[in-house]
Amino acid sequence: MQPTTIKSTSSVLHHPTAIISPGATLGVNVRVGAFTIIEDGAVIGDNTEIRSSVVIYSAARIGADCVIHPGAVIGAEPQDLKFNGEATLAFIGDRTVIRECVTINRGTDASGETRIGSDCLIMAYCHAAHDCAVGNHVIIANASQLGGHVVIEDYAIIGGVAKIHQFSKIGKHAMVGAGTKIVKDIPPFALVDGIPARFETVNKIGLKRRGFSDSAIQELEDFYQTILRSGLNISAGITKFQERGTLHTETLDCITFIQTSKRGICR
Repeated sequence: MQPTTIKSTSSVLHHPTAIISPGATLGVNVRVGAFTIIEDGAVIGDNTEIRSSVVIYSAARIGADCVIHPGAVIGAEPQDLKFNGEATLAFIGDRTVIRECVTINRGTDASGETRIGSDCLIMAYCHAAHDCAVGNHVIIANASQLGGHVVIEDYAIIGGVAKIHQFSKIGKHAMVGAGTKIVKDIPPFALVDGIPARFETVNKIGLKRRGFSDSAIQELEDFYQTILRSGLNISAGITKFQERGTLHTETLDCITFIQTSKRGICR
């Protein structure tokens, strides 16, 4: 059998069965696989590969050097009964990998956009609902589900089949165990697990791999021990810990996150 012909138009390489609207904007060296549909108005950055049977709606804004695997749907209307057809967008940063059958809905008028950052890996069957904001270097494992307005900060790792309630926030460098149900905010640098999520420890292995100092990691352990396991309520625990004097930036970031949390943090 002869290999399938790939057509090239203006430095865009696409399979002859792909449907690409003339109103879509594709950068140089974009590859489009068989049976993929790219709607009018969609924007795709240089060197991105869109594999077979992908649907890219007009609201999609996809960065450079990404890989979108078969069956993914990017930029579809929100699954929100309040949505009334307003013009909103779905952004994906540079060098992000979207695996099979991932769905990323566009935003509502609440924020106007759903955003996935750069250098992320979103594994198969994950869903990011309307108005989610996912940072850079985030890994979300297979079949995890993000409700509307979820925020995930940089370098967080979400285990497979995690269930994240709408409006929940996950702090930077946190790690969420597989199958965890999240209904409250997860503070930075924490490792959580369970149904519902419970704080287990500091994400020590992840932090060491990313070059955090031993003293910063130890201070984080002491901080969470004080606010969660000393018998004090969280506000009193923070006040007590601040009496130690000068704190690492990482600990100060945790304090700011907790004090500005709208849902409260998991215990």
